[in-house]
Amino acid sequence: MIDVLVVDDDFRVAEINAAYVSQVPGFRVVGRAHTAAHALATLERHHVDLVLLDHYLPDETGLTLVRRLRQMGHHSDVIMVTAARDVATVQAAMRYGALQYLVKPFGFSGLRAKLEGYAALRRTVEGVGGRGEAGQEQVDRIFAALRTPDTPHSGLPKGHSAATVDLIRRILDEAGLPLSAHEVAERAGVSRSTAQRYLKHLERTGHIRLTLKYGDTGRPEHRYAWARAS
Repeated sequence: MIDVLVVDDDFRVAEINAAYVSQVPGFRVVGRAHTAAHALATLERHHVDLVLLDHYLPDETGLTLVRRLRQMGHHSDVIMVTAARDVATVQAAMRYGALQYLVKPFGFSGLRAKLEGYAALRRTVEGVGGRGEAGQEQVDRIFAALRTPDTPHSGLPKGHSAATVDLIRRILDEAGLPLSAHEVAERAGVSRSTAQRYLKHLERTGHIRLTLKYGDTGRPEHRYAWARAS
């Protein structure tokens, strides 16, 4: 699971953003903070992978907090989530190491895309060897994942719909165990061939994990589970 700290001076907005995060498979909220001081105290006490950070905080700006965190040796990743849209602030966020920048107001789909892009970046880093050395090809893959979030809706083949992708994701996420294409088709109310097309595409793009279940016939059954963010 990716542990997230939501930082926003508006209590209501913080709760909404936390609820959004909780709807994305593989992410969980480990804290909410409404000031920079509160955010820093939370980071001192808890492991946090990702900070969703507002810029306008009552005690200091979000960017000042990011710079201070780096000076103190905190390595949590940061996605800015703010109404600040002036170019100077955006450029400063890039210089201080914010991975993404999401301008308010936004809906669930906007935040989900950023989170899924972040999860794809983590998967790419792990795929090229984690903390080991990387050649130019591996470095290019890491930066490409950062520039172009690999979401389930990215590059859908012709005839595929985002709504059906979301439905299959929800079915697999709620199932709690791998399902066959037949089981997915029944729960989604689509044909088995349609379910197979979507499952194969999502498996090729790394969003679904394929396992084989061997029965008495000797022919393995393909079973699918949503790939959790790591």
